[in-house]
Amino acid sequence: MEWLNLLIGFFVANVLGYGGGPSSIPLMYREIVTKHHWLDNEQFSSMLALGNALPGPIATKIAAYVGYDIAGWLGVLISLLATVVPSALALIVLMRTLQRYKQSTVVKGMTLLVQPVIAIMMLVLTWSNSIDSVHAIGIYQFLGIALVAWYLMARRKVHPALLIVCAFVYGGVVLS
Repeated sequence: MEWLNLLIGFFVANVLGYGGGPSSIPLMYREIVTKHHWLDNEQFSSMLALGNALPGPIATKIAAYVGYDIAGWLGVLISLLATVVPSALALIVLMRTLQRYKQSTVVKGMTLLVQPVIAIMMLVLTWSNSIDSVHAIGIYQFLGIALVAWYLMARRKVHPALLIVCAFVYGGVVLS
């Protein structure tokens, strides 16, 4: 029965996640943490950070991780199929439709209006994870890590994946 929940959960999150990984992450969070309780908030945050440090699409890495954790290799297969196949089919249909009506003001308006919704969903997820981090490590460490990360990314142009790896090392050495 759990494999059916994997299929439906990842199918729903990825079908409704218009805009790629960033828009499907909050939907996956809802399915994984809130609805099915496969992971808790801290585990989801760690998995998300690790997934962002690895190459490739984030949605497939989340699906593979959770699928394996819940139902082994069968869970990986089911979760990946539920993640990739609907998106691929929808992409083919959507691209044909958008190509046909690309000059339509309705289509232009729809694609522009989706962007703020995705931004709000990502802000809500960031806020939720930030609150958990503050509770876990304290406000001063949280702000210190955030400021150092911002400085290194914005001013020194350090790749975010390298910062994620450094944060894992910091968490393992200093916070353990």
